[in-house]
Order: sequence, then C-alpha cells, then structure tokens
Amino acid sequence: MTPARKTQILLILGIIFISINLRTSIASVGPLIPFIREDLGISNGLAGFLTTLSLITFAIFSLFAPGIGKYLGLGRAIFLGILIVLFGVIIRVLGGVNLLFFGTALTGIGIVIANVLMIPFFKAKIPHKLGLMTAILSTGMSLFAAIASGISVPLALDWNLGWRGSLASWGILMGLALLCWIPQLEPKPTAAQRSIFPGKNVWKSRLAWQVTLFMGAQSVMYFTMVTWLPDMLIFKGMSPTHAGLALSYMQMISLIGTFFAPELLMRLKQQSWVISGVAMGYLIGFSLLFFTQSLVIFAALTLIGIGSGASLSIAYTLISLRTAEDQTTARLSGMVQSAGYVLAALGPLLFGISLDFIGNWDLLIWFLLLMSVQFLFFGIPAGKDRKI
Repeated sequence: MTPARKTQILLILGIIFISINLRTSIASVGPLIPFIREDLGISNGLAGFLTTLSLITFAIFSLFAPGIGKYLGLGRAIFLGILIVLFGVIIRVLGGVNLLFFGTALTGIGIVIANVLMIPFFKAKIPHKLGLMTAILSTGMSLFAAIASGISVPLALDWNLGWRGSLASWGILMGLALLCWIPQLEPKPTAAQRSIFPGKNVWKSRLAWQVTLFMGAQSVMYFTMVTWLPDMLIFKGMSPTHAGLALSYMQMISLIGTFFAPELLMRLKQQSWVISGVAMGYLIGFSLLFFTQSLVIFAALTLIGIGSGASLSIAYTLISLRTAEDQTTARLSGMVQSAGYVLAALGPLLFGISLDFIGNWDLLIWFLLLMSVQFLFFGIPAGKDRKI
C-alpha cells in the first residue's frame, strides 16, 4: 500500500468515526429520561430540558466554532471538539443533577465545534471528494443517532449498566475517533497564515441568509416531526407501539436521501431543481397525513423521510458550494447551524403552545406545510450557482 493510499484511508476512517460521534451522546439520552428522572428525583420539565440544553449550546457555540478553527487549525479544532464531548459524557454520569447538566452542556459545545468545522475541513483537504465526504458525515450522524436511541435502554437494563453506564459507554467510540484523528493534527497556523484568507462577513450576505433560512426550515420540520408525530398518529387511531415504529421507519428511510443527495448535487451546476423536487415531496407527504389509512400514512412517511434525509445533506452541501474561501465556509457553517438550531428549538415549542390553545392536530400538518413553502422559497435562490 502506497503512503498516499494509507493516508487517504486513515482520513476517511477518521471522518467516519467523527461522524458517528456527533449525535450519539444526545440521541442516547431521550430513552433513558425515565431512569434519570427516577434516580435523581427531577421533574419532567427539568428532564426534558436536557435535550433543549443541547440545542441551546449548539446555537450559541456555532458562532464561536469558526474562530476556534481559524486559531487552532481545522484538524486540531475538530480533535478538541470530540475531546470536549468525551469529557462531557464522563462528567455527566459522575454525580448528581449539577454534573449531569454541566456535562450535557460540554457535550453540546464539543459536538458543535466539530460539526461546524467538518464541512470546511472537507473543502480544504479533499475538495475532489466533497460530495462523498458530506454523504458519509450526514449518514453517520443519522444512522448512529437511530442506533443510540434504540440500544440505550438495552444497555442499561439487559447489560445491567444502568443509565450512567449506558450513557458512558459511548465514550469508547469517542476515544476511537480521537485515535483515528491523530494523523490530522497539523501544526497550529501562524498569525501570518491566519491573516492570508480572513473570510467574508456572511451576516451581510443575502445569499448566506437564504442558505441559513433554508437550513432553518428543514431543521424546524425535522425536530417538530420527531417531537410530535407519534402523538398525532396516536390521536388518529394508531397504537403507541405502532406510532413509535412509524417514527423509527421515517428516520431509517431518511438514510437513502442522506447518502445519495450530496453526490447528485455535486454533479450539477445549479441545485434548485433538486430542492424543488424535495419540496414537492414534502408538500405531498405532509398533505397525505390528513388521511388516517395505514397505507396512505406509510406512503406519506416514505416521502417525508427520504426528503428529510436529503434536506440535511443538501444544506451541508450548499455551505460548501456557495463559498469560495475556507474561512468563509467555516463562517457560513457557523451561521447556518446557529440559526438552524435556534429555529429547531423554537419550532416544537411554538407548535405545542398553539396546540394547547387550538386543540386540533391538523394544525401540525398545516404548520409543516407552511415550513415546506419556506423551504422552497429560500431553497430555490440558495440552489443557484453563486458564491458569497
């Protein structure tokens, strides 16, 4: 094996391990909340805040990640991010409520540093494989989020690890990710190197805002669906077990769109027609949820799931395609993900408040249809061949 081939394999292996660690520490918490609540004696509201805290840290620290990457270098900053996640995972299981929330905040900070900087890292190191690497990143995140959600309780009960051992066990994958990432630890950039390509002010760019609001729309749709879809299906007559399986099916089928969308986008000069096609799938899929027949709901979730997976990959790919300089890519990634997570946190909350006042589950479908229109409205100009 040639040195160049070995270097490439180590790089791809490192990217795979980084990707699978960007959601597991969050996705593993939800199923264990009943055990955490009982053990620590906290309220439902405080237990639910564990997920909200992660989204808050995502939104805030997305803005600082580009600066960290510029100062340390992308490879070192990503390593630091995963190291912080590992510390957070360990700290949150060592004691009571305070350490639980402090550790959870650390995991959010570490995840968002690595998450924001992976896209500019791809563009700087392997631009000729940008579509494939984006596909690996998105698919790894989505797949292991689903795996973490599914096996957290068996780890706690069947393996007798308890909720603490179950959450801590994901640190093994993080340690492996750090080992695999060591070859990417290049020397820290000098002040002169950092000043060569300062990057553009994305906050003043109309195109940056179009990409950001496109990302926001897909984030709102995904997190609102994950939060409220099972309840809506139960209201329409589905059993709780089948409602949970329906959500799992939607998330698993999304991997199709997640993996194949980036390579398709990279082959096109403009991506607007792909975005339009995904938006049409959303509009049809959400409209079918007005019906109660099982076959119709299955068809709806298939369309929505594939669109959901494609949407995340499209948003990540657009961050690369709409920027020229690495530092501008990092800044746009921070801006897009910050706003996206703010909207992701607000979407389920605002719908829940509206449901309390109106009491009609069809409101959820109309809300998602409205977000689909926003997705299309900002996606079409974001998909045109331009640079910030």
